[in-house]
Amino acid sequence: MAASSQRTDADGVREPWGDMHAWRVGGNQTLCGLALSRSRLSGFAHVLWSDAMWMVESASERPREARLCPRCRAIARRGHSKRPNWRRHRPRP
Repeated sequence: MAASSQRTDADGVREPWGDMHAWRVGGNQTLCGLALSRSRLSGFAHVLWSDAMWMVESASERPREARLCPRCRAIARRGHSKRPNWRRHRPRP
């Protein structure tokens, strides 16, 4: 998980906030192709993508400030592979 800003919860734990992107730990870019350093995104290795989706949907205070990247959401939905979900049967010669 990578995000443009952060906030702390009641227990003092850092949480992603702002524009949130799916990110694999150890990589230097998000699933949609944004570089972390050039986009000024902070990594949150302790937060899973599914947890971030729950946080955005259940945000009661200022829900417009938290936003999931639609491209990362689409890639994460189809399972991190770069191949399309469809397969051509009997292609032309």
